[in-house]
Amino acid sequence: MSEHTHTHTHANTKSVINRLSRAIGHLTAVRNMVEQGRDCSEVLIQLAAVRSAINKTCEVILKDHLEHCVVDAISSGDREALEDLNRAVELLMK
Repeated sequence: MSEHTHTHTHANTKSVINRLSRAIGHLTAVRNMVEQGRDCSEVLIQLAAVRSAINKTCEVILKDHLEHCVVDAISSGDREALEDLNRAVELLMK
């Protein structure tokens, strides 16, 4: 992926950082569950919760990107930024 050629304030930076911090804490707790030999079903349920938290974080970042970076890219005719977004979404959807 290429580097951004523009800068702007991300409206949701604090929210994303908070979500990531919670997901990290939750994932650490899941690791502890595995180390303690907890029931596999319990671990899987907790991993599903972590995945959901990560997916929601991705959603917040994607919305911010669409509302700011992509709008800027379209305004300036920056096709490379749109191609970068396509690659990122492809990877995200795998």
